[in-house]
Amino acid sequence: MKKMETKHFGEISYDPERILNFPEGLPGFPDDRRFLLMSENEDEDLFFWLQSLDNGDVAFTLMDVYKVLPDYDPQVEGDEIAALGEIADTPLLIYNIAVIPDYVRHMRVNLLAPVVINLNTGLGKQIICANSDYSIRFMIFEELERAKKQLAAEKANACADS
Repeated sequence: MKKMETKHFGEISYDPERILNFPEGLPGFPDDRRFLLMSENEDEDLFFWLQSLDNGDVAFTLMDVYKVLPDYDPQVEGDEIAALGEIADTPLLIYNIAVIPDYVRHMRVNLLAPVVINLNTGLGKQIICANSDYSIRFMIFEELERAKKQLAAEKANACADS
């Protein structure tokens, strides 16, 4: 295990085998190419963090928008995704960069440029969707509230059926 001091998480320990490489960096951060995907519980979490291993001050909040917007369907050009290596039968992770300000109701996500990660190759890239009708500043808070209410209703129904 390696260790690193970070601005947001203090000292972290990580397995070098879990490093994700973004050969082009991320827009505005071309020198940050090695990242660690962090979460509390990968299977259930809605939010994740993409911590730069090249600069402890740089971390991005990522969101699994499919848990809130199940119809989200980013279209990506083949040459864009080719940079991630072989993708046939490969689990790709698709997250969106989120901005969570002090006033949480103004939370927004970038739906136009998802972060795509190929788990088999350990390569990632932020890719601009070919279907450009998605917003880079989608206000997500109301959708989160709606999804939360729907989940609570489903749980209540499941308990009633038991």
